[in-house]
Amino acid sequence: MGGSLPKMYATSREKFSEEAPEEMPVSDMLVDSFGRLHTYLRISLTERCNLRCQYCMPAEGVELTPSPQVLSQNEIIRLANLFVSSGVDKIRLTGGEPTIRKDIEEICLQLSGLKGLKTLAITTNGITLARKLPKLKECGLSSLNISLDTLIPAKFEFMTRRKGHERVLESINAAIELGYNPVKVNCVVMRGFNDDEICDFVELTRDKPINVRFIEFMPFDGNVWNVKKLVPYSEMLDTVVKQFTQLKRIQDHPTETAKNFRIDGHQGTVSFITSMTEHFCAGCNRLRLLADGNFKVCLFGPSEIAFSPFPLSGLKSQIVTAMHCSYGNFLSQVKRKKASHAGMFDIANTPNRPMVHIGG
Repeated sequence: MGGSLPKMYATSREKFSEEAPEEMPVSDMLVDSFGRLHTYLRISLTERCNLRCQYCMPAEGVELTPSPQVLSQNEIIRLANLFVSSGVDKIRLTGGEPTIRKDIEEICLQLSGLKGLKTLAITTNGITLARKLPKLKECGLSSLNISLDTLIPAKFEFMTRRKGHERVLESINAAIELGYNPVKVNCVVMRGFNDDEICDFVELTRDKPINVRFIEFMPFDGNVWNVKKLVPYSEMLDTVVKQFTQLKRIQDHPTETAKNFRIDGHQGTVSFITSMTEHFCAGCNRLRLLADGNFKVCLFGPSEIAFSPFPLSGLKSQIVTAMHCSYGNFLSQVKRKKASHAGMFDIANTPNRPMVHIGG
């Protein structure tokens, strides 16, 4: 990961190794009834955020889970260890905004040390990332997505209800300087707001190792979704092709969420995430652990499995038993995962949590 780890972090990892069970029994592989092996776990570290993005959070805000009920660092690491023991090889940290969690570096260090984990990623709004990224990289963060929906500062303030546009751009550049390749930039496209900036975003890929990811506007509780705001993948693609005629499709992995493209002469790439108009459920390998410990097998499915907190004290065997009880319930939910999520109009009319509760 480059450089030596601070002693305090190395000591903490050793402490976890001593406290954790020597062997984590594997209850079952994370395979559903359609044969999909789930190797990708998204963990929401917090519901709190330092922005108030309109497509993520209602204008009046949301009721947050009380801090004592949010997963502790110990619970996160122990649960992640079980998932990795069952075949998960990629973990993404989400929120809310994960970088505002005070123990983010320690969490990254401990997760990156799990045997079998290949990728530790994060999705962030970039507001505080630039100053934290060097240490996060040293602690094992191997991939990142930075959300940015406009290149115009005034639009940024309107969409996020906060300032900080320059800080996000600073974080993108900091990630490039630290050698992340690609640096993924997530852009939710909304008609009448930023659909006129699509080609400007593509220009970011010309001279920098940036993967711009255009995301179809998705419905969640409180974000006032309307199909008229949706810019479908086909329309976005047409817009790009008219200006960038050398756009070429890249072969995608079967579990890939995005349709990926390259432009001759560009260092970066362009992708489209088409959850609404062309779902990719057949290759879904993703699971979600929410900040309150609840478990979801589908972003758009309202069904959740409640988490039973581990006892704060007691025999190691009691803690392990409680942990495996929750994990067994999670595995049962994987078996019941549906073949695909509902259509976008059904999703819009189905109660679900706000995105800030679920994790990006």
